[in-house]
Amino acid sequence: MDAWHAYRALPLLIDAEVARDLEQDAGLSMADYDVLAAVTALASDDTCIRVSGLAARLRWAHSRLSRHLGRMERRGLVAREPCERDGRGDDVLLTPAGRAAHDGATPVYQASVQRHFAALLSREQLAALSGIEETVTAHR
Repeated sequence: MDAWHAYRALPLLIDAEVARDLEQDAGLSMADYDVLAAVTALASDDTCIRVSGLAARLRWAHSRLSRHLGRMERRGLVAREPCERDGRGDDVLLTPAGRAAHDGATPVYQASVQRHFAALLSREQLAALSGIEETVTAHR
């Protein structure tokens, strides 16, 4: 159980530090950055991503994502448009402001993760964590 408790505590510690850095240096919440990064990763220049696919990628409930997207829309970071492929759902698109916010926040995010996480661990420890994640994910 010690490993389980350590696993549960670790993200709380690291996420709080990274979230603070993002808020202070980029003006984004961790959730904002997660959404912007996921949309950037999943969408190419000529396609967009369905809300349902984004929720699955983030492992968020659809209702949580919808509420958060509404807040991000009001700030001009994303837009939702009816899906042109089948008209049954909405696609999420980054606005120019959203792309700029993502591009500006990415170096902040990467430096924060490096400082509060990766730099503290050996290559072997990082590899072990990756292996653990792969094993657990493969059984889901």
